[in-house]
This record gives sequence, C-alpha cells and structure tokens, in this order.
Amino acid sequence: MPLAPVARGAAGLAALFLLLEAITRAELVNPVYLPPASTVVATAARLLLDPVFLASVGGTLVAWGLGLAAAAVVAVPLGLLLGASRRAHAATAAAIELLRPIPSVALIPLAILLLGRGIDMRVALVAYAATWPLLFNTVYGAHAVDPVALEMARAYGLGRWAVARHVAFPSALPFVLTGLRISAAIALILAISTELIAGGGAGLGTWMLSSSQTGVPRELLYAGIVVAGLLGLVIDRLMLVAERRLVAWHPRLRAA
Repeated sequence: MPLAPVARGAAGLAALFLLLEAITRAELVNPVYLPPASTVVATAARLLLDPVFLASVGGTLVAWGLGLAAAAVVAVPLGLLLGASRRAHAATAAAIELLRPIPSVALIPLAILLLGRGIDMRVALVAYAATWPLLFNTVYGAHAVDPVALEMARAYGLGRWAVARHVAFPSALPFVLTGLRISAAIALILAISTELIAGGGAGLGTWMLSSSQTGVPRELLYAGIVVAGLLGLVIDRLMLVAERRLVAWHPRLRAA
C-alpha cells in the first residue's frame, strides 16, 4: 500500500483525536457523558491486554468469519448464475427484491425461535445481511464479462463450466472482491448488533451489554466502541490489500 494514503489516513485520525480531546478538555460536553479522548484511548490499550476482553473479541470474529464465509458460498455462485442467465435472473428477481429490504435485526426474534441464542443464530443473521452486497456485485460483474471473450472461449470448444472458470469468474472477480469488502463491514456491524440485542454467547456486543448493566466507568464502554471501530478499519485495510494483490491486472488498479 502506498505510504502517502496511509500518512493521510493517520493524519485524519490524529486530527479527529485532537478535536475530541479539545472538546472534552474544554468541557463543552459534560465529562460524565463524554470522557477525555486520551482516557478512552488509554483504556482501550489496556483492554487489548485483557484476556477476558480478547476472548469476547474473538467470539465476535468467529461469528463474523463464519457468517461471511457462508454468505460467499451462497452469493458468489448464485450471482454468477443470475448474471449469466437472463431467465434465472427474471425468475428470482421478485423473490430477491422481497427479501433484500428486510432488516437483519428484524429477524432476530425469528432466528432465536428457530436457532436459539447461540452462535448459530449470530452466524445466520450475519450471513443473511452479508449476502446481498456480495450477490449484487457478483451479478454486475457477471453482466460486465466481455461477450467477445465468451464467444471466443466457446469457439475454442470450452464447455459451460470451463467458460465460467476461465473467463466469467476472473472477469467478475474485481466486482466480487468489492462486494466482499462491503459485506465484511456489514457482517461486523451485524455480529456486534446481534450480540448487543440478543446476546448469544461471548462477543464484543455481549461484553458491552454486560458492562453497561454493571455500572462500569463510561470510558470502558467508549473504549469498547473504539476497539470495534479499529476492528472494522483493520478488516477493511486487509481486504483492500488482498483485492489489490488478487486483481493487480485490473485497469483501474493499474492506473492507480
């Protein structure tokens, strides 16, 4: 990753920290409700050395990873199929548009009823939310495959599966990876939100909920929020690095 964007990002984070520190030190906001930013950051650093807290973060990451993997297993093949077949796309469009707008958090009661409050419930909700961005990006990628390349592959005698493997999927891969980055962020949000609302075992959201009910210092809760934000930032950066390495041949990335 080029150093200039990293430096600009670090400068932005530093500016945000200094702004929040100035606001809290000047007591423009009641410090009872918003502790100093430096105190929150120091508390977050201590939390990252706490085995109990790290176990909670690990529980969230397990639900996130399993849910995202399940979404990819379903969304990528289905997206390639829908993008390659107009009949299949037309047959499923109504069902997809019916299901897609349903908020995942609205399905929590149903998920608890069917799956209980364990990790199965969290993984199912994460997978449901993460499926849609990945599915639609894969469909768009399949639509964007060069028809000349498809015809040439068929002219050389490649079968349907060979065409999909050697032509359609590589061409759609940049779209798939973009959808995966979007889905990864949504999956993390859903994992933490589900834990906050429904519990469901060890997790960062469960830790926040439990801490808020036991009257811990507010900076501890803010520190948990900071760690959640850092998780999202790290995941996004790792996804971006993987995308740039896997599709370095893409014209957009080569121009960048």
